[in-house]
Formats: sequence, C-alpha cells, structure tokens
Amino acid sequence: MEPEIKEKQFDSVKFFREEKERISRETEGMTFQEFKAYLEKHKKWAEKKR
Repeated sequence: MEPEIKEKQFDSVKFFREEKERISRETEGMTFQEFKAYLEKHKKWAEKKR
C-alpha cells in the first residue's frame, strides 16, 4: 500500500520567490537613500504583524 500524499496548503518556496520578484520590481532603479526609505517603510509593516 502506497502512502497518502497530502496536497500542500502553503508553498513557502513559491511565496518567497514571488515576494522577492515583487520587491525587485518595486525597488528597481532606486538610489541607495530611496531604497533605505523603502525598507524603513516596509519594516514598520512587518513589525505590526508580530
């Protein structure tokens, strides 16, 4: 008898790959100062999720 293969509810590799690509698109062409401001803005969002 073969073991049951459960379907994934959440694919973390796919999720993080999509997020990495989204961030890359959003930050493309930014200066270092603009990039630092972008990170600071999104850092506040991440802190709210804790």
